[in-house]
Amino acid sequence: MMASSAPAGFPQQALGYPSLFLLVLIGALVPVVPTGALVSSAAVVAFHRSEPLALLFVFVVASLAAFLGDIALYWLGRRGMRSRNGSRWLEAIRSRAPEDRLAQAQGKLEDHGIAVLVLSRLVPAGRIPVMLACLMAEMPLHRFARGNAPACLAWTVTYQLIGILGGSLFQEPWEGVLAAVVLTVAISVTPGLWRRMRGAAAS
Repeated sequence: MMASSAPAGFPQQALGYPSLFLLVLIGALVPVVPTGALVSSAAVVAFHRSEPLALLFVFVVASLAAFLGDIALYWLGRRGMRSRNGSRWLEAIRSRAPEDRLAQAQGKLEDHGIAVLVLSRLVPAGRIPVMLACLMAEMPLHRFARGNAPACLAWTVTYQLIGILGGSLFQEPWEGVLAAVVLTVAISVTPGLWRRMRGAAAS
């Protein structure tokens, strides 16, 4: 009888990586899925595995999914801009970008070019206003892709590091996942709460 050469965790990996890819891809297209928390949680699980390439696989899968999702959303946005009646996708992403954030993104895009794309993915709720600014500036898809590729890599590294930190602080993977999720959610909601507090103080 021939012994199997597959590692013990192979079935879980075979299901986990495609699931991570699909969820991050959907999260890039529909900006309500907490993709940062997904990547951090996957990094915690990978950190606790004995396979040395697990973290690398998470990095490759998440980066590729985020990049393809952004490209697809930008393509749909460009299609909506050219359409006479617009696009439901464009309207959906437009509704998630406040006027002040959009104006700020347009100014930064004019000053710094596609380098703003890298920062936009690292700043909570910064991706959609910058993407809309690129659409309104009629940036070609290939130029957007060139700036978005390093942005997705930097984004994945950042949230993987959060997951590795959570995994290193706790012995049980579920504890690290919980810590990573709490931290990523706190990072995502803090800027919005800060803006509301400043607005309330100014009024």
